[in-house]
Amino acid sequence: MKLRQFFSFTLGLAVLSMSALAQEKKAGAGDAAKGKEVFEQCGVCHNADSDEKKMGPGLKGLFKKTKLGNGKAVSESTVRAVVDQGGNGMPAYEEMLEKKEKDDLIAFLKTL
Repeated sequence: MKLRQFFSFTLGLAVLSMSALAQEKKAGAGDAAKGKEVFEQCGVCHNADSDEKKMGPGLKGLFKKTKLGNGKAVSESTVRAVVDQGGNGMPAYEEMLEKKEKDDLIAFLKTL
């Protein structure tokens, strides 16, 4: 009987952990429609509908590429780092955008 209780407890704990992880992922997920609004200020320098360079690189297909212009692999964290730190004439947005705005922006960039 104790073995059955142990397995039931372990299974329940695993289900709760998976549920908590799913909720955590959801909480960090951005809203692409809101991200499109955030992107309006980026659109001054970046094309969303082309990979052609404006002042900065075109961002169409960004998350389908293997590397960023800085040579790093494309991922949410590396794109967020570029947004936060700026560089090559791009201002740093770390303090100009809220975390939620950056989440939304990244969700939008994934749709390009």
